[in-house]
Amino acid sequence: MSSPAGSACASKRRTPVIAPAIHAAARALLADPLTNKGTAFTEAERDAFGLHGLLPPHIGTLESQIDRRTRALDGMADDFHRYAFLRELQDSNEILFHALVQRDLPRMLPLIYTPTVGEGCERFSEIWHRPRGLFLSYPNQHRIADILADPAFDRVKVIVVSDGERILGLGDQGAGGMGIPIGKLALYTACAGLHPAEVLPILLDVGTDNAARRDDPLYVGWRHARVRGDEYDAFLESFVTAVSERWPNVLLQWEDFAGHNAHRLLDRYRDRLLSFNDDIQGTAATALGTLLSAIRRTGGALADQRIVLFGAGAAGCGIGELLVRAMVADGLSDGEARTRIWAVDRDGLVVAGMPGLTPSQTALARHETDIPIPLDLLGTVERIRPTVLVGTSGQSGAFGEAVVRAMAAGVEHPILFPLSNPISRAEAHPTDLFDWTDGRAIVGTGSPFGVAGVTQVNNVFIFPGVGLGALAVGARCVTEGMFMAAARELATMDGEGGTLLPPITRLRDIALRVATAVARQAVAEGVAPANSPAPTESDILATMWVARYD
Repeated sequence: MSSPAGSACASKRRTPVIAPAIHAAARALLADPLTNKGTAFTEAERDAFGLHGLLPPHIGTLESQIDRRTRALDGMADDFHRYAFLRELQDSNEILFHALVQRDLPRMLPLIYTPTVGEGCERFSEIWHRPRGLFLSYPNQHRIADILADPAFDRVKVIVVSDGERILGLGDQGAGGMGIPIGKLALYTACAGLHPAEVLPILLDVGTDNAARRDDPLYVGWRHARVRGDEYDAFLESFVTAVSERWPNVLLQWEDFAGHNAHRLLDRYRDRLLSFNDDIQGTAATALGTLLSAIRRTGGALADQRIVLFGAGAAGCGIGELLVRAMVADGLSDGEARTRIWAVDRDGLVVAGMPGLTPSQTALARHETDIPIPLDLLGTVERIRPTVLVGTSGQSGAFGEAVVRAMAAGVEHPILFPLSNPISRAEAHPTDLFDWTDGRAIVGTGSPFGVAGVTQVNNVFIFPGVGLGALAVGARCVTEGMFMAAARELATMDGEGGTLLPPITRLRDIALRVATAVARQAVAEGVAPANSPAPTESDILATMWVARYD
């Protein structure tokens, strides 16, 4: 029989019974990546939310959690497993994920986006484990509005959407293309300070023509050949209509659509909702800004350059058109500007009258009558002796030794930009470019090679700031002039260690400066609300979220 003293002791130890609803709420709190703090929940929070027992007793901090995850990353065998680890972290604790990314952008950027995201898309079905964003499949076309109506998406300001058909230089990845919107929006948060609840990745699953993906037993997408033609257009129309009704002021970024769709979708919808295509416009502005910085180093003017674009798809043609606009702004006529640009595609130099040209290729086609057809890249370089060679072809090794030496023979400091991603699809390795030009080349690459003096020409220098500026000023559309303003602002920023652009560590500052320039341009062009002044850097900075626990 127990003693009265024992009963008193037992009574002191007794705690109130936690209601089942509290238990359920505690588990929901830990399951939601936007509210989960893991070991960083304080003692008082554990009391209030019924978290005791669900967490280890240690009370941690955000800094100690970052240190733990960094140590885990250090112990992993390769970057793909680091990518998968970070994706899982993002899906369990978004504050910690973004704090980790923001603390070490130079290391994290290649892990959460290019080049590692390429393998992440190829192996997406292998590592998919919990929902993030929305998969809007063709069979669910009639449900799109209902899917978007989820109150969890009430705060959305930015959508990045892809149909997975042209993922980097890897082609059709179907549902695996979701890795691109997820990665891009992680950069919006890291660089432009968008709160994670304000961004939404979307994959339009219209099937895939990649038989290896479709036949893979692990494939998570719709197992069907790609829907095309009128059915595809009707599906896109349903999507855009539902988005514009749900979020009238949202920014929609088109990402990694194949060339035959990229331009026409941009043209069709750019005035119906605030939107842009990063492959066309973001790539072009980044390339222009970097080129202007290179020309500042070599001397001369943009109008003096002879520019060869190798790859006349969405990205290459987008670069060409923005170059034309920049030269016109500097005083050339449109016709004069186009004579400074030579576009080369898989069938050789793009010449007027060639069969199968798209409208964007036709606009850049040459009209000389004495051009031998076909004229390949080497023949084009030998013929015109370009000062600038830009690659967006996805053809590894296309800038071979013969091409580069022929170019270097005619110019003191050849400007070479092999921009294709991932590294396996780059037109050249930068060390080869330096070797073949006796160290005289000015080199920019799309992927990080880790070679001294090489500039990474990454869209992350442009698109976060463009989106942030357009939202800050309340623009009703994103104009080519706004991208021009972004490119020229980027070109004013100094690089380090021989590079043309600022270091990755300054990406938030870069986004802020680009956003301010874009907002000013929107006001100047009259696409911002009437009588609204352009926001200052301080105004925009005040809106930028920083990853920390509330």
